[in-house]
Amino acid sequence: MNIKDVAAIVTGGASGLGKATATMLAAQGANVAIFDLNAEAGKACAEEIGGLFISVNVAEEASVLAALDAAEKVHGTARILVNCAGIAPAVKTVGKEGIPHPLDTYRRTIEVNLIGTFNMISKFAARTAETEEIDGERGVIISTASVAAFDGQIGQAAYSASKAGVAGMTLPVARDLASHKVRVMTIAPGIFLTPMLEALPQNVQDALGAQVPHPSRLGKPSEFALLVESIIRNPMLNGEVIRLDGAIRMAPR
Repeated sequence: MNIKDVAAIVTGGASGLGKATATMLAAQGANVAIFDLNAEAGKACAEEIGGLFISVNVAEEASVLAALDAAEKVHGTARILVNCAGIAPAVKTVGKEGIPHPLDTYRRTIEVNLIGTFNMISKFAARTAETEEIDGERGVIISTASVAAFDGQIGQAAYSASKAGVAGMTLPVARDLASHKVRVMTIAPGIFLTPMLEALPQNVQDALGAQVPHPSRLGKPSEFALLVESIIRNPMLNGEVIRLDGAIRMAPR
């Protein structure tokens, strides 16, 4: 699919992988709407790229529907959706002094990362399916999983489960939407230099990067965005999860 002049939505687009993706899409000529809860960062990014910011809770149906309506009024029906919104709590199944993992934390992680992703996919696809075909397709959906979906570390029970769900639904959703000519892909990034890691001391960043076989460094958000661009432009990429991790396989801790 050609990116120029196409309406696109990026959830979690105020920072990190989402911001890099929104920036790339805007640079390629897309009309970008950033869906995020961080209003200050979201508005700043939207202004920077000439896009639109809308405050959205991806886990709530009403919030997503209202945001899609607002974005559609400005940019028309979106044909590109990139799901980057997510949370990453670190809690052991049984913690210190035998305290079990808080169920509310587990439930919230599933709600945001998995249910929120599917909520965006289903609501977006229902609208995109009504558009005219362009070069044999109507839209492209790209979600963000994680290598934690396959080799989650200690304390990642909730996070890994949520991301494994995103990876697991990729193929069936792609099959569901095939008749509507909407492609569905997922990227599973490894260790990337997001705002959370940028806050760590340089020696800690270097130690994390050294765990990556090649290139032996942290991934750049722009490299995530580059894969997003490749997926959008290649019509045969559908129903697959791509690890973007420099060949890392995560150790238990």
